[in-house]
Amino acid sequence: MPAVNKAMKEKIVSVSSPLPYKRVLLKMSGEILMGSREYGIDPATIDRIARDIKEAVSLGVQLCIVVGAGNIFRGVSGAASGMERVTADYIGMLGTVMNALALQSALEQINVETRVQSAIPMQAVCEPYVRRRALRHMEKGRVVIFAAGSGNPFFTTDTPAALRATEMGCDALLKGTKVDGVYTADPEKDKNAKRYDHLGYLEVLSKDLKVMDATAVSLARENGIPIVVFSIRDEGNLGLVLRGEGNFTLVSDK
Repeated sequence: MPAVNKAMKEKIVSVSSPLPYKRVLLKMSGEILMGSREYGIDPATIDRIARDIKEAVSLGVQLCIVVGAGNIFRGVSGAASGMERVTADYIGMLGTVMNALALQSALEQINVETRVQSAIPMQAVCEPYVRRRALRHMEKGRVVIFAAGSGNPFFTTDTPAALRATEMGCDALLKGTKVDGVYTADPEKDKNAKRYDHLGYLEVLSKDLKVMDATAVSLARENGIPIVVFSIRDEGNLGLVLRGEGNFTLVSDK
């Protein structure tokens, strides 16, 4: 048997050890898909994220995803510019469908079975959201991407992410962001900002830390779903978090 160096041994032990989460929902903002662009989808970025998702699936994790549409259209920004809020929010929901289809394409190109389910029925391009069907897909090892939010205006994609995580019986809600956790201040503006390793739900709400919107945090708290905030910008971070490694902030009451 060939010799195995120390680093490789550690990797093997890490991968073979029990995972803290068996079924998770990954929430990503649409801005993540822009990469270094000012808007739209960066092919290199979405391909890199797809590889991270494939690694997560290879670990045996059942994975579902909610992606925002900030790289295409923001309902709040549209309303601020004079558009009716309901109309602006529906445009944003359609933007999430576009991102979901792009991510599905990137995943299927690397042989990851994927299904897109939309809260707004559009059978020509994706499945309608059906809870039992989504659960069945994940049990078969498919990645399910939930699009169009909850199908209702006046909600960010954070709230439907918490809702779907609850409906799917997820062990955790992973929030993929630009930074590696929740900080006392914006780390890109304040060099003295410190990262929290752990926060309680009520602490997040009382300090208005903007981890997710208040409705999403409250829903996660009511159902005992931990929120894990980590950076999805760096390749391999998703797999590290799923193994309980790397840098992240855990939001829970435990």
